[in-house]
Amino acid sequence: MADLPHSVDVRASIRFRFRGRDIELGDFAPRMTLLDWLRIERGASGTKEGCNEGDCGACTVVLVRRAQGAPNFTPVNACILLLGQIDGAELVTIEDLSSAPGALHPVQDSMVTHHGAQCGFCTPGIVMSLFAQHESKPQTLDADAVCDQLAGNLCRCTGYRPIIEAALAAHVVPPQGRWPGTEAMHAGDMLIGDDDQFFAAPASIPSLAALYAAHPDATLVAGATDVGLWLTKNLQDIRKIIWLGRVAGLDAIEAHADGLHIGAGVTLAALAPHLGALHPDLGEVMRRFGSTQVRSSGTIGGNLANGSPIGDLAPCLIALGAQLVLQKGDVLRHLPLEDFFLAYRKQDRLPGEFVHSVIMPPLAAEQAFRAYKVSKRIDEDISSVLAAFCFDVAQGRIGRARIAFGGMAGTPARARNAEGFAVGIRLQDESTWASALSALAFDFQPLSDQRASAAYRALVARNLLTKALIELRGESPATTRIAPPREP
Repeated sequence: MADLPHSVDVRASIRFRFRGRDIELGDFAPRMTLLDWLRIERGASGTKEGCNEGDCGACTVVLVRRAQGAPNFTPVNACILLLGQIDGAELVTIEDLSSAPGALHPVQDSMVTHHGAQCGFCTPGIVMSLFAQHESKPQTLDADAVCDQLAGNLCRCTGYRPIIEAALAAHVVPPQGRWPGTEAMHAGDMLIGDDDQFFAAPASIPSLAALYAAHPDATLVAGATDVGLWLTKNLQDIRKIIWLGRVAGLDAIEAHADGLHIGAGVTLAALAPHLGALHPDLGEVMRRFGSTQVRSSGTIGGNLANGSPIGDLAPCLIALGAQLVLQKGDVLRHLPLEDFFLAYRKQDRLPGEFVHSVIMPPLAAEQAFRAYKVSKRIDEDISSVLAAFCFDVAQGRIGRARIAFGGMAGTPARARNAEGFAVGIRLQDESTWASALSALAFDFQPLSDQRASAAYRALVARNLLTKALIELRGESPATTRIAPPREP
């Protein structure tokens, strides 16, 4: 068995609840996805395989875990979620919603009544997303909330109007409450396999540090929203997986004098309200960050360690002056987030070193923040360009500037030339803006790809800086934006 020297209690199986039974599995390939287990091993073919990359939502299932004494219903993409990641959860699929033959769940019944399906291939995933929302019973539900819930569920036959109507109609029916969920995660470390091939789930930060130091060639997995595609699209044979979802303390958010300390394992869904409270633009970026399924699984540490040049979080956090905390063994290392990204998909991270946390300083009273995401679709789309700006403003003049972009280079990066020329800008005098706008051409030489051309990106970057300055001058976002920000 692989080395977990800090562990006292190591178990060699995953445990979860499925269809009224407690399941224990100790023999499966580390790279097996939940969708493959359902369809191939269990014959549960109601959960569909569509895009196999977490975009279409046809494979949506729900994991139920208890939090603060109540069940928490989390929709996830089974196609890219690893089987081992359901440890400690109750698994609910489309076949499980009927309480008896012919007795449909209120969401299913409403979908039938409102003609919410045609070909039906996407319907199981749509029902599961709406099921999670229905059983969570939000106090109020409107079309916007339904659309946010369904952003990761594509339907090209029916159209969304009858589906939205079905969700709103079902909302008046109380939750069924038949899925109590599981209690807290089982204690102790988990490791299935041997030194050559394993799926491991350390339960503490010391256990994680020890295991990763012993196996620096292992792949760290948080939500698998990107690693899952390495398996399903690139067909990589990943033999050593360390799942971070059970590491106590890695999912903490704590307020300190120097700002929020956000554990690397905090999910994007858990992070969203904290960022939204800091600034509405951050809330809007998070609302449009992937889909409900992606935000439920993906983490801040995974998003940053992934090092994508078009990730949405990194430019925002860089503009805010965030610090990254890395850990190797017992040693913690701090560095500015922008210094973490060295080149395309290459970060300043040593073998055996992992992302521990992010320190996000608060916005000072004199600071003005703006963030804009430009993509071909409003919902569930990768950014062509994401711009984030943080300016110190006093008496209508910019005194300090931090400007960061995603999609403009091989890494998320600051526009240091533009920052220098932005200092001293008088917001009411547009003639003082020109140098900063022109300097962007010296900060970035963007590439052309399927999302945008280099010329388009350069023009958009300039326009977004202009928009930020116009808004800081006093123009209402209602006149500068396609749609006003919404809370996530």
